[in-house]
Amino acid sequence: MTLSDLLRAERAELVKSLAAECGFSFCGISKASFLEEEAPKLENWLRQGKQGEMTYMTNHFDMRLDPRLLVPGARSVISLLYNYYSPVIDTKSALPKVSMYAQGEDYHLVVKDRLKQLMIRIREVIGDVDGRVFTDSAPVMEKAWAAKSGLGWVGKHTNLINKEQGSWFFLAEVIIDLDLSPDSGVQDYCGTCTRCIDACPTDAIESAYVVNGSKCISYFTIELKSAVLPSEMKGKFENWAFGCDICQEVCPWNRFSKPHNEPRFEGKVLMNLSPENWREMTEDVFSNLFRKSPLKRTGLAGMKRNLTFLGY
Repeated sequence: MTLSDLLRAERAELVKSLAAECGFSFCGISKASFLEEEAPKLENWLRQGKQGEMTYMTNHFDMRLDPRLLVPGARSVISLLYNYYSPVIDTKSALPKVSMYAQGEDYHLVVKDRLKQLMIRIREVIGDVDGRVFTDSAPVMEKAWAAKSGLGWVGKHTNLINKEQGSWFFLAEVIIDLDLSPDSGVQDYCGTCTRCIDACPTDAIESAYVVNGSKCISYFTIELKSAVLPSEMKGKFENWAFGCDICQEVCPWNRFSKPHNEPRFEGKVLMNLSPENWREMTEDVFSNLFRKSPLKRTGLAGMKRNLTFLGY
């Protein structure tokens, strides 16, 4: 091993140590390069219209596949996992369900703060480096990079699964001009299991590793802006009013999940809202309660539309 290799390896371990210090559960590193294997998959998925009305998915195709177009001079992609598992949430409650990720403060705000801390620490310890931080906020193929860096594998439900702690994670990246030793990917441990495919009530997981986004409950309850939801989906949402966690709830690997320790993810308000509370809620109350919440994406009108569709 050359001195250059040793330096790259030492810096990689240092970055991982700093990531843990900043609250990230796992950190992996990849060489910043073109995602050759992902290119035809993405092109085919878009051509078949599986993005539905999520037209932003068709934007910046080249950037999605090459991080060096996002960060000129990029040498490494640092992939990170931030835990949001909340076992105290009663998913069998008769109340309308809100996806676990949306129970507390918007993860874009929480994780971005952690990413900024990490960049500050990297610059303090290593020196002047150039880079950008991302968490579902730019055309970055997060799951592909996380898998490439060895943080897990992309399961049949197309979520990243970590062998140690399952899939209840937010993904984030630092794309940086620092040359770091890359990690290796891990094998796929889904085996013959089809629990996620079998459990999806709208058949959005059309085949192993292929999700039709336009058939997903999360798409209907969050992304679709129509004032009326498709009648053919009536009775299939299983009480989900915002998002859906079914494919993760049934995944055997999530028996290894550990509770998060992020106070900003606590969702005490949502857990106590009844259908009547939602019906009577005004825009002012909604804006005050959910000022920093992912529910802002759907808005009060969208939430009331979803609840009406569920029969509340």
